Amino acid sequence: MAIFKQLFKVILLAGISASAFASNIMLEQGYIRAMPASVPNTAAYLTLSNHGAATELVSASTPVAREAMLHTLIEEDGLVKMRHVAAFPLPEHGQLTLQSSGDHIMIMGLKAPLQLGQKVPMTLSFANGETLNIELEVKSPHDAPAAQEHHHHH
Repeated sequence: MAIFKQLFKVILLAGISASAFASNIMLEQGYIRAMPASVPNTAAYLTLSNHGAATELVSASTPVAREAMLHTLIEEDGLVKMRHVAAFPLPEHGQLTLQSSGDHIMIMGLKAPLQLGQKVPMTLSFANGETLNIELEVKSPHDAPAAQEHHHHH
């Protein structure tokens, strides 16, 4: 009987370990832009790696704000404008980089001002049904990776 208990434990642990590695999408880096306390919106910038089939990032949510929306910047009539988009492609065995000079996640209707260094939970949802729970640190634009930082207003 004891051998069956041990075997059950091994099988159970193997199942837990396999499910922990089942996600093909991983956060490489990311942050949320620190804003003055009087500003109710901010943005998240990040890089995701996909180690599986192509999919799309279709939504984001965070408990710190009323909503999080996928946005892109487009140039129209010589002006740079922000537009809501339905999804961002995440290629097979590729990366998706969201940065302030292009695609990003707008975080709107903050419930309280975010503090520098605060870890903000966020759930990303994908077209293939996967979800990814991440935490992003609130950083000043000066502390953010230089390659991801260009200034724009929302």
